[in-house]
Amino acid sequence: THTHTHTHTHTHTLTCDLNIMNSWSPEALVRKSQEARNQAYCPYSKFRVGAAVLASNGTVFDALKKCCNVENACYTAGLCAERTAISKAVSEGHTSFKAIAITSDLEDRFTSPCGACRQFMREFGSQLDVHLSKSDGSYKLMTVEELLPYSFGPEDLRTGENTVGNSKL
Repeated sequence: THTHTHTHTHTHTLTCDLNIMNSWSPEALVRKSQEARNQAYCPYSKFRVGAAVLASNGTVFDALKKCCNVENACYTAGLCAERTAISKAVSEGHTSFKAIAITSDLEDRFTSPCGACRQFMREFGSQLDVHLSKSDGSYKLMTVEELLPYSFGPEDLRTGENTVGNSKL
């Protein structure tokens, strides 16, 4: 068996100030995630994270949903910024996405989504562009597939083929 893995990662630095309302760009999406980071509720970890997700419907200004992490005294009840952003977009009728940008206050490395967020993003496609950014706005472009290879997704749940429990999937 031969397996070929192709990885493409690009590192970019912010160089221009594009208006997100007129034209979407990775840099503008990263800036929106930085704005969202400022709203983070993280009294316990003090680790602020922001995310901005761009829906695929072609209208940028109302398809862009920016969100932050929301911690809870019961740590497992907290929500990561990525899942908050996607859930907000889904609750407003968007289920197809072009890209997501993630940022934190980290200066020395790119902010990467946790495993749960990688699986959550995978629900909406393995080819979603994920912009991992640093606090200075520089970013690395990866896809969900690169972040979560050999993943489990909706296509793995075929109607009538689920033999677990009493499921009617």
